[in-house]
Amino acid sequence: TQPDVVIADEPTGNLDPANTFEIVRILRKINELGTTVLLTTHNKGVVDRVGGRVITMDRGKIIKDDKNGQYIL
Repeated sequence: TQPDVVIADEPTGNLDPANTFEIVRILRKINELGTTVLLTTHNKGVVDRVGGRVITMDRGKIIKDDKNGQYIL
């Protein structure tokens, strides 16, 4: 199927770097095919590698929205 949205909540949370890279690669490919991918993570490397829109939240409120964001606290 081709969903409009994929929600990935910490998909690389317990993975080694090689598998983390592979999951990120797959999610990017899904996005390139037209599906919106909503990815939540605390992994700076994943955020920086994806290089897409970054929405930073604190206590349930949006505190930053950057279209070409990097992981910044």
